[in-house]
Amino acid sequence: MAGSGHAALMDEVYRGQRHIYDFTRKYYLFGRDTLIEGLGAEPGMRVLEVACGTGRNLAKIVKAWPGVRLYGLDISAKMLKSARAALGAEARLGEGDACSFDAGALLGEPQFDRIVLSYSLSMIPDWEGAMDHAASLLAGGGALHVVDFGDLAGLPRPLANGLRAWLAKFHVEPRVAMPVAATRIAAARGLHLTTTRGLFGYFQLHVLTAK
Repeated sequence: MAGSGHAALMDEVYRGQRHIYDFTRKYYLFGRDTLIEGLGAEPGMRVLEVACGTGRNLAKIVKAWPGVRLYGLDISAKMLKSARAALGAEARLGEGDACSFDAGALLGEPQFDRIVLSYSLSMIPDWEGAMDHAASLLAGGGALHVVDFGDLAGLPRPLANGLRAWLAKFHVEPRVAMPVAATRIAAARGLHLTTTRGLFGYFQLHVLTAK
């Protein structure tokens, strides 16, 4: 898996960045803490973050929702080194592709009560496939929480264009079609969808809940 094209690219991008990732991203990855506050997780619930990166979100999740069982998946072996150092034995982590990973084989669980995709779909080529695969792993009553860059439509055009150009340097592309994809996936899988648009359209937050 680590030798695949996207995995190799992510390892290259984060080889050095992983050491400063959390410090720098807090200034522009808005909506992540809003997502965590809205998880509504209870002790014993299985919480998976797909593309968990450094483990920052998982560490905050267990602090906000004590007693949950943490799981994380990432395609980058480099980022998983940081996640393992940060989380230790608190989380079960696995290396795999967000679009096709075998949750049972990698993480020892076939389904999860809460699944998180945080600013990751904007870096995944087949982002719709990754979103749908995550939705397929929901347990009964479970919920998929997704936060990522929005359409940026409320920002002044020069600022929005500059942000897009800067993000592109890190292989990041805001998924403006995500609301349509979330609606389609929810309908196909019988999930309830709620959507929140962040200030100025900077971020979008989608919650797909299983019955």
